[in-house]
Amino acid sequence: MSDRLIDYYKAIEDGSRKMLDAARADDWDEVVRFEGACAVLIAQLREHSRSLNLDPQQRAEKAQIMQRILRMDAQMRELADPCLDHLSQLYEERGAAQLLH
Repeated sequence: MSDRLIDYYKAIEDGSRKMLDAARADDWDEVVRFEGACAVLIAQLREHSRSLNLDPQQRAEKAQIMQRILRMDAQMRELADPCLDHLSQLYEERGAAQLLH
């Protein structure tokens, strides 16, 4: 049954990989879509992890998966920074009121 927990981690890793691929393709709508799918998986994982435990080998596998997810997240943030900087610049140049209307 604890194999199911590892499957959640693997699915989240897959979703993270798809998010990174979409970010590299500058497809931020897809990034948001995959982010939503990952959020659902994370909520399900939290629910199931309350009653299930991982054995030592699975904990090691989980740690490796989490490290890969964190590396992908860092790469995605690097790709998103220029976009966020551009939005920040627009906000400063045009003012918040114009951007919100």
